[in-house]
Amino acid sequence: MIVQPPRRRGVTVWFTGLSGAGKSTLAEALAPRLAALGHRVELLDGDAVRTHLSKGLGFSREDRDTNVRRIGWVAQLLTRNGVFVITAAISPYREARDWCRESIRDFVEVHVSTPLEVCAARDVKGLYQRALAGEIPHFTGVNDPYEAPTDPALTLDTQHLTIDEGVERVLGVLRARGYLPAADETTEASSIGVK
Repeated sequence: MIVQPPRRRGVTVWFTGLSGAGKSTLAEALAPRLAALGHRVELLDGDAVRTHLSKGLGFSREDRDTNVRRIGWVAQLLTRNGVFVITAAISPYREARDWCRESIRDFVEVHVSTPLEVCAARDVKGLYQRALAGEIPHFTGVNDPYEAPTDPALTLDTQHLTIDEGVERVLGVLRARGYLPAADETTEASSIGVK
């Protein structure tokens, strides 16, 4: 008889918010923290997925929803195999995010709620300025809607939080929901070499 090792529980941490809100920065800071705790981690950045998995899609609502569902499908496959998946995608429409939540089940939605004017001020590519000038159609937050989550697991405004503070709050939610051990257990386990 073959005895299988117990499967580790995976989870998807889904960062959603406007362009420039800080989603990717938070995701990139969270990934090594989770890896250091002994978890397999995959980062699915919206721009990278659009380049490699959703090439050819435009920015209509249908195309955006297709892109989000593709991210969700990949996240679901990884999550069910014990991977901690981190997504950083604008994912502007609530219905598509809800589809992902239902598909993945182990789903923690984090709304990066940084105000539009702060996001625009951070924009080194000048996309917001071009969208406001009418040069970029379908730009979320300017001439396309962003449907904020109604009941996210966590809301972060990077205007008032450092990246480290934001990551600590995400880790706190993961501990509270049982995806990570309590902080004192993590410290104790790492001090004796247990993962």
